[in-house]
Amino acid sequence: MPVDLAALPLWLVALVFAAAAAVVWLAGTRLAGAADAIAEEYGLGQALVGMLLLGAVTSLPEIAVSVSAGLSGEASLAINNLLGGVAMQVVLIAFADALVGGRAITGEAARPSLLLQPVLCAALLALLAGGIAAGEVAVMGVGAWSAATFAAGIVFLVIVSRSHGRELPADGGRRARRKGTHGLPAPVAMVGLLAPILVVAGYLLARAGDVLAEQTGIGEAYVGLVLVSLATSLPEVSTLYGAVRRGRYRMAMGDIFGTNIFDVGLVFVVDLAYREGPALAEVGAFSVVAALLGAVLTLIYAAGLIERADRKLARLGVDSWAVLAAYAGGLALLWTLR
Repeated sequence: MPVDLAALPLWLVALVFAAAAAVVWLAGTRLAGAADAIAEEYGLGQALVGMLLLGAVTSLPEIAVSVSAGLSGEASLAINNLLGGVAMQVVLIAFADALVGGRAITGEAARPSLLLQPVLCAALLALLAGGIAAGEVAVMGVGAWSAATFAAGIVFLVIVSRSHGRELPADGGRRARRKGTHGLPAPVAMVGLLAPILVVAGYLLARAGDVLAEQTGIGEAYVGLVLVSLATSLPEVSTLYGAVRRGRYRMAMGDIFGTNIFDVGLVFVVDLAYREGPALAEVGAFSVVAALLGAVLTLIYAAGLIERADRKLARLGVDSWAVLAAYAGGLALLWTLR
């Protein structure tokens, strides 16, 4: 059941928000360290660990918030929270870029298997936008487009996982399996401990952000797109920071693109939780533009990974500046549609 933070005084809601944000930050930075250790222990690629491990774990707050919103009948808030999180999390790569000294982060992280992630993520967002624009169709109590997006997300994750497997050293898996046969490694146990902490703290963070945002009087769609998505993106900020500090640039970018693939797939989970019909039928042009904005931002970084330009302007690569400009323009457009 949703936490009734709306009944609390505003100052207490703000205190809950600040405390949850601190917990999310501490847990997220330690999660990046645990993921780094797992990649070393099991001979896994940085981007694969970022996508499957960090991406899945840092999506847990979005799962909690989206299911809660769906059960509460707030389908528009839930979907726009997810779409806003996708765009916000791509923008976070610019934050990581500013932390990288010398070359742009896309020049440091470029690998064929990593490039596949943003391309497939953009395709998934385009599929979702097409489904909203075409109109959702109910099949056996759920939306056909949301189900198709979920299925496509699973296929894309399998494709990316196989592409990463082809890039691993020939003996990496065998060496890792030998090392992992003597009980549960500490980093794996650490992930198991941090995951529920992130769920609870991330859920409280997003609910408190929702209550604070509603006091501003702006539209529910814009609240979900910007303010609540900013709150639920804090786990990605902390894990991104932790990964970049360790020089794990492919892990950092894999975390973002992996989280976004998971988040787009969560539209189907919202659909299952929402009992008043297909969830995508409750949204319209605003969500189409939000999905396409996420796709455009993602493809800009895909282009950066292909070009591998090293040049930076004022601590950011050219692709990061382009992402920031496109995001600002997209928010301005969405403000007119709210």
